[in-house]
Amino acid sequence: VQLVESGGALVHAGNSLRLSCAAAGSTFSIDAMGWYRQAQGKQRELVAAITSGGGSANFAASVKGRFTISRDNAKNTMYLQMNSLKPEDTAVYYCNAAESTLWGRMDYWGKGTLVTVSS
Repeated sequence: VQLVESGGALVHAGNSLRLSCAAAGSTFSIDAMGWYRQAQGKQRELVAAITSGGGSANFAASVKGRFTISRDNAKNTMYLQMNSLKPEDTAVYYCNAAESTLWGRMDYWGKGTLVTVSS
């Protein structure tokens, strides 16, 4: 499974941005997907995750009410809609896909897309 993120940009605080994650390869094996972010000097953290069918999602407390996550399985694409962006949202955002195998969970990662929010 290959994951490619897009949509990162430099925006002013209060604005919106939508990130996309396109999956290729053995996408039929993908279960849950999620967005993580890593700010400079900090550990990578979960931002939002969504189940395989898109029926359930969870969010980090810091983004709840501002971000939404969705996926279009027909297009093998996941999205992160980010509204009311804050400078503290500045980070590299990574797409994650989880696969359940006989040997346990396998994680796939994209290379990341940079989001910079100026004050």
